[in-house]
Amino acid sequence: MFPTTLYGSQETQSLSLMRVKKGISHTCQWDVKKLCFEYDTDPYYQALDTKVKDYASIVGIEVFSPVSHTLFNPADVIQKNGGRPPLSYQSFVKLAGQPSWASSPLSVTISSLPPVGDVGGCEISEVPTIKELGYGDIEQDEFSPFRGGESEALKRLKESINNKEWVAAFEKPKGDPSAFLKPATTTLSPYLKFGCLSSRYFYQCLQDVYRNVKRHTSPPVSLVGQLLWRDFFYTVAFGTPNFDRMTGNRICKQIPWNDNDELLVAWRDARTGYPWIDAIMIQLYKWGWMHHLARHSVACFLTRGDLFVHWEKGRDVFERLLIDSDWAINNGNWLWLSCSSFFYQYNRIYSPISFGKKYDPNGDYIKHFLPILKDMPKEYIYEPWTAPLSVQTKAKCIIGKDYPKPVVPHDSASKESRRKMAEAYSLNQKLNGKVSEEDLKKLRRKLEEDSEDTKQEVKTKRMRQKLIC
Repeated sequence: MFPTTLYGSQETQSLSLMRVKKGISHTCQWDVKKLCFEYDTDPYYQALDTKVKDYASIVGIEVFSPVSHTLFNPADVIQKNGGRPPLSYQSFVKLAGQPSWASSPLSVTISSLPPVGDVGGCEISEVPTIKELGYGDIEQDEFSPFRGGESEALKRLKESINNKEWVAAFEKPKGDPSAFLKPATTTLSPYLKFGCLSSRYFYQCLQDVYRNVKRHTSPPVSLVGQLLWRDFFYTVAFGTPNFDRMTGNRICKQIPWNDNDELLVAWRDARTGYPWIDAIMIQLYKWGWMHHLARHSVACFLTRGDLFVHWEKGRDVFERLLIDSDWAINNGNWLWLSCSSFFYQYNRIYSPISFGKKYDPNGDYIKHFLPILKDMPKEYIYEPWTAPLSVQTKAKCIIGKDYPKPVVPHDSASKESRRKMAEAYSLNQKLNGKVSEEDLKKLRRKLEEDSEDTKQEVKTKRMRQKLIC
């Protein structure tokens, strides 16, 4: 169902650098004096930008690279904090204060640009093919409702801010993750990611709305609060070496995650047997987007909730499929939702059954994205394996044949995951976070032995009960 290649190809990265080199050579031909591009905090683009600056310096081209993709300059916030990024949202907001540029209106007029002129056979002006970008042909029976471009971004922004009451009352935790025909958010994240919409212009528009309403929500739950969350993750990511991995990441708990590719593939391919989880993964594949609470559900399920699979592997799937995948935010949220950093209440787990049911008791979201279950009665839509065979037959969906049985039993799997997290946290605390690979191996062996002992105890208990009966 999903593409088998989950990671960006080295060929794609080499292609980018090749185009940069060719572009620099053409700037010499065109007598370019100044090169302007937006400053990027992602490690890959930091390295690429350094190469661009080096090439430009060799041929005598001035480079102008301002910070404008975020509300604040991450380096400034880190400097205010003594050289380290703030690790909580509250401390970030306090340190950042008000954006320095917010006191005067942003210019939204388009300055005139000289015509490009004849570029000859310059390959850098050509749009790369799908194959050059590292993707194969993907057949889709339902296309994402998102269209690209600045015009579309500004249109969607206008539609959102025109509803002043909705903007003023927005509270992120109260969104409905099952609302797919009309999502319960602005759906502007892809446009912010690609620079089709300026976060600073969005911020300015929100402030204009707030000034014209009697009351409005505040950070962290307000829409401005969401932009600040974005800057928070950008800042922490920029100031934390190895932010995108567990090993060598000083703010990440070292946890002995399972190395189980079968469970990972079942989750990735929407074959977990839990309709709420599988429907979300189908929406991700078809639309490249899903509600943030839906993301929370599937991320928790893969990691500390049920499957105990490494968050980096889930991150890679999101990075490949999300149209709003942003290096800093994607990694930051996976660190958060796996309770590896930022958030540490690992006992709070999203149920793959009851969480979706409270928003969508009839299972309309599931029926849309998993049509194999469209005739399943609502009493069983979230737990189809509990339906009597006669009901499954009538619904034309036999569990274990037409739709999979659950890959793990939620109650016992989540209990086991909590036990593993408790052990891992204890080890991290004991060693003051300096957990080696050997320490993790020892803990993994201990957890496996304890799990086998528990299984044997349960088996013995059941045998005794049978003898008594």
